[in-house]
Amino acid sequence: MSEPKIPSKPVLYIRSAIYWLSMFFASIVISSLTVLTFPLHVDKRFRVAQNFARFGLWLIKRVCKLTYEIEGMENIPEGGAVVLCKHQSTWETLMLQIDLPQIRWVLKKELLRIPFFGWGLALMEPIAIDRSSGRKAITQMIEQGREMLNDGYWVVVFPEGTRTRPGEARRYKAGGARLAVETGFPVVPVAHNAGEYWPRHSFIKWPGRIKVCIGPVIDPSGKTTDQVNTEAEAWIEGKMKEISDPSHWHR
Repeated sequence: MSEPKIPSKPVLYIRSAIYWLSMFFASIVISSLTVLTFPLHVDKRFRVAQNFARFGLWLIKRVCKLTYEIEGMENIPEGGAVVLCKHQSTWETLMLQIDLPQIRWVLKKELLRIPFFGWGLALMEPIAIDRSSGRKAITQMIEQGREMLNDGYWVVVFPEGTRTRPGEARRYKAGGARLAVETGFPVVPVAHNAGEYWPRHSFIKWPGRIKVCIGPVIDPSGKTTDQVNTEAEAWIEGKMKEISDPSHWHR
């Protein structure tokens, strides 16, 4: 499918402003509703909170003309899994909630302090780590991650640790791979080019079609943490070279 025609900058700013304002109010409403579900099981809280992601994907399609396609859905395994996902944008945090089995995040604990959004996020029982605590953070991720995986959840890890610009790559941290090796659960690598349409620190949301690729499962059996991490990184970054468009990197 061909890319839509790019409108003028004023139109892009207007569309993006509508999106941001709508999402701001949606975060207040949906987060408040999520907080009210605190007596319920976390799965039911999650279903309420999912409405924020669902609304965000619908809104960005309607207002900003940004859609997406996924290949590799046949690679999704049964039961729990560790997701190692490329991190270029805020967009993938919405998509992963909707298109993957029920997930749990590994995230920096500072996010839980954001008014409304963070309060609702805390009720999703993520693995909220202090990134400055080193080994303690890894131990926490493995202990909590093991419980979640055993319960059939998918634990999402962004191995680069922070959002990267299109065309850039950071060294993959080994925490997610170690979680897979320690627990025996498979790794599902995910690549996407969302950063070309929703760049980090960017107000504008560009129209187009994001490509998401779910890779073949990586079995950690008999492998070291470094081997699993290297295999996941090689697949993700190799796929990024296939789906990326350098003409979108600096617009």
